[in-house]
Order: sequence, then structure tokens, then C-alpha cells
Amino acid sequence: MSKSAIDLTRKLPIGIQTFEEIRNEGYLYVDKTDLVWQIANTGKPYFLSRPRRFGKSLLLSTFESYFLGRKDLFEGLAVEKLETEWKEYPILHLDLNAEKYESPERLVWILERHLVLWEDTWGREERELSLSDRFSGVIRRAYEQTGRGVVVLVDEYDKPLLQAILNEPLLDEYRKTLKAFYGVLKSADRYLRFVFLTGVTKFAQVSVFSDLNQLSDISMEPTYNTLCGITKEELVEVFSPEIKKVGEYNHLTFEQTVEKMTALYDGYHFYEYGEGMFNPFSVLNALKKYRLDNYWFQTGTPTFLVDLLKESNYDLRTLIDGVEAEQSSFSEYRAETNNPIPLIYQSGYLTIKDYDPRFGIYTLCFPNEEVKYAFLKFLQPSYSSVPDSERVFHIQHFVRELESGDVPSFMHRLRAFFADFPYELNDRTERHYQVVFYLVFKLIGEFVESEVRSARGRADAVVKTQDHIYVFEFKLDGTVEDALRQIDEKGYLIPYTVDERKVVKVGVNFNKEERNIGEWKVE
Repeated sequence: MSKSAIDLTRKLPIGIQTFEEIRNEGYLYVDKTDLVWQIANTGKPYFLSRPRRFGKSLLLSTFESYFLGRKDLFEGLAVEKLETEWKEYPILHLDLNAEKYESPERLVWILERHLVLWEDTWGREERELSLSDRFSGVIRRAYEQTGRGVVVLVDEYDKPLLQAILNEPLLDEYRKTLKAFYGVLKSADRYLRFVFLTGVTKFAQVSVFSDLNQLSDISMEPTYNTLCGITKEELVEVFSPEIKKVGEYNHLTFEQTVEKMTALYDGYHFYEYGEGMFNPFSVLNALKKYRLDNYWFQTGTPTFLVDLLKESNYDLRTLIDGVEAEQSSFSEYRAETNNPIPLIYQSGYLTIKDYDPRFGIYTLCFPNEEVKYAFLKFLQPSYSSVPDSERVFHIQHFVRELESGDVPSFMHRLRAFFADFPYELNDRTERHYQVVFYLVFKLIGEFVESEVRSARGRADAVVKTQDHIYVFEFKLDGTVEDALRQIDEKGYLIPYTVDERKVVKVGVNFNKEERNIGEWKVE
């Protein structure tokens, strides 16, 4: 199939979050309507947490079309065989996503704007003064005027909270406003047919949802693991022509293309034994542009997460290698800087990779290569003096220098990452310089096989190129001879003795006075 034929006859819904538009305009659609029907007919108040750009807005739009009784939009989909009545219900759709929340007044204004639109349809009573009173009144009147329960859909309920995450006074104001507003959904229960809230985070019960304790959180329920996102089976079934074209463009077979897309965009697990889910935003962009690139990360840089990491003094190396956590510690978020893991997990930068049922312990890691390397690249300027504009230049030269066996140039370039080291050397800054080494070698790993270890009995770093295997050992207190001796005495080379590549030992000293790399020696 030619490129033009694909573009004309098979439309990819990039940025299209309205179910009606997808169906009327003939965009490709991954059918989730069997789950939509099941949710709509087995309960009332629901909450779903998923990372940004994961299809939450489209899901709510699908619920809206379903509860409007738009049978015509569901022709040929799974729900067509399940639904028989197609009733129309009054719908209140609150979208907090595409807004900036800079003050308590801004949040009040946005809620007020939605209320005015609803009141234009369902009326208002003069005695209703507060936002919560007006919300409650709209729900009651919509029920009384139609004789049917009201459907309330809230998209990105937590957007104001996330924008104020490091501003505790503002965060507290937002909490109070939203707690009262969402609390109406409990007191108005008898007038409601269905409630569905989405967000990135599940804020702790003591705050926003304390008055909404009947809410059913399906974020980690096995039944709804595939509700947002794309499974590998769905990827191949729905997008095979596009995958084939991407493969041709990148000189890959169909199978190699799927394998590469899996490494880049798959790997999200929303419960302990969950099937891996592909990020739909990245998948659609890769298929549209024929480039297996980073897309999701570019849509919103996690500045607040980096600030949290800095304030918490969290050991970045632990985060990168995988974090063990109990479910309660990452499924809810409390605005505490001493534990940034819950917010990093719920924002989509970590996901469940393993589970120990004996102790109920989860292992959280980066979901895939796209997130891993984009996150590391974003962090790097915060941990070194190399500006972001020069970072890619340095990393590509690091790789080329090791591939050609030019260790001196590699080491000279590495010194640039420690220029103007900002602190007196102490326990905290020792970790800081270790993190810089860690980031450099992890970033090299995007292009060649690279490992950074902190466990005893293994070298600090190992890099494998086509012709060489480099074994690095760094010493803060000691000489380069001490570093090389440790490589021999600890047997760091033993795993590579049968490898045909040239094994190179590199001992490195970190100079306390200069706060930078001092001597190094190669054997």
C-alpha cells in the first residue's frame, strides 16, 4: 500500500479526543466499548487513574456518547451487541484539563463557567450561592426535568492540584474548593445514574475524596487493565498496514518493527499481573511520522518531578534501577517531598514490573525505553553544568570515542560534566558526583550496551561496544592503582574472559580538591 493510500483511507486520530468525531470522520478506533458497557451497567461512581495522554478524555467522550443514546456512533462495535435500550440521560461534563490554575480565584472562575453553562439548560435558584449548592441544584433539576438519573463526567479532576503541588498554601485552597464541590456527588446520589472521574493521581483519602468514600477506584482492577492504552494484540490487529509502512521506511521487517515499538512504547502495567499496555499517543505519532522516536515525554516536561527529587534528596540511582514499594505507598499521593515515588509512578514515569505476593511488595521501574531515556536526558542538566543544547553532542561523542578505543578523549569529555561542581565535597555531594557518572553511563546505554552497578562484587560501570568491553572503577578515596587492583582482585573481568572483544580496564580517581576527575589509567 502506498503512503498516499494510507494517508487517504486510514486516518490516525492523533489529538482527537472526541468519540463522535472519530466515528463520524472515519478515524481508526481501538474498540473498548465492551468495557464501557460493562462499567456503565455494573456500578455508579467510578474513579480511574492513568498517565497523561493515555486516552482518558476519549474514554469520557465515549461514555458521553453512550449515555446520550447515540446508537448510530457505535455501529459495528462490541457494545452494539450488548446494549438494547439506548436511553438518553442528562450529562454534566466537567473538563479541567486544558487550563492554567494560578490562583484560588482562577479555579473558582473555571468551575463557575461550567455551572453557568449547565444552569442555562437546567435553571438556577436564587438561594443557591456557593459552588457546591449550585452544582447540587443543577443535578436535582436535571433529574426532575427529565425523569432520568444524571451522568457526571469529570476529566482530569486533579489538574489544579498538580499545578500547585509544591505550593502548600495554594494546594490547600484547591483541596478545600474541590473537596466541597466533589462532595456533592455523595449527597446527590439519589439523582445520579453514573459518575466517572479521571485523573493522573489518587490523592489521599484525607483530602479531596474524603467526602466521596463510595467512589469505586478501578485503577488497579484486572478487569479494566486494558481500558486505556493499546495491547500488542490490538496494535497488530488494528494497525498492521501502518506498522508495515514504518518498517519499510526504517529498513525493518514487520516483526522487527513490532519488537522495536514494544521496547519503546509498551510496558505499562496497571496491576501486579497486568498485560503490558502501549502508550497510544506515542504509537499513533510513530505510525503517522514513520519515526520510532520519543513523543509522549515531549508533550509535557515533568519540571515539578525534578523539583521533588531535588527537595527530597532522593537517590536517583535507586529510582532508575527499580524501587520496591507497598501498594498503599504508590497508589495514593500525599504532597510530601520526602517520598516522590507515588507521584512519579502515577504520572507514568514508573510502572509495575514485578510483584512479590508473599510480602505484597511491588517493584516499580521505567515502563519502556522512551520514558527511560527521555527522563534521564531531562534530568541530566540538573545534575551537571553541561547545558541541554550540548548534551546530545557530548553523548554521541562519548559513544564514538569508546567505539574507537579513545579512552583519553572520553575521560577529558567526562570532566566537562563536573565543571563548576557547586558544593563542598561531603556525603550529599559524594552522591551527587556518583549520580553524574550514573547518568552519563545510562545515557550511553541508549546506543551501546552499558551497565552501571552499585552492588559489591561488580565494577562501577561496564560498556560493551562492537570491538571493546570497558570495565570502569572510580575511587573517591584512593589512587588509580587502587581502582585497577580492585578490578583484578574482585574478579570483575571474569564474566568477559571468553568474549572475543578486547577487554579494557579503566581506573579513575576523583580529586577532592578540584571536585572533578583527577588521574585515570588504562590497561
